[in-house]
Amino acid sequence: MPTVVIVVISLHALAAVFWAGSTFVVARDPKFGAERLFRPQMGAAVVAVLTGAYLWRLLHEGGFGPMEQVLLVGALCAIAAAGVQGALVGGASRRLRQGELAGPEAERRMALGERLAAALLAVALVCMVAARFA
Repeated sequence: MPTVVIVVISLHALAAVFWAGSTFVVARDPKFGAERLFRPQMGAAVVAVLTGAYLWRLLHEGGFGPMEQVLLVGALCAIAAAGVQGALVGGASRRLRQGELAGPEAERRMALGERLAAALLAVALVCMVAARFA
């Protein structure tokens, strides 16, 4: 396996593990730091999505069999999770800092965003693992 593929897979896995893991923890109890972890989570999301797209180009371009179909579902769920976190967690955090939203309401929105994103990331993770056997 070429070195570049190994490096990109490693970056993809590390970013995805941090993003999903921190999302699962914060979804369980938002007091663990939804607001503090938002930027690192979004950074990890960008790295995971970009490296995933590059891996698709390297390893799956031109084919659209069962493996690619399962990976596509996972990729779309991951992208949706990033959008949900950006809209709900990021939006609530920004509005809280600007004084447009009360603390309890902001926490409720951030918790909802993290929980929805956690569900989407769980599907994405299952798809990444299952794609090899599709």
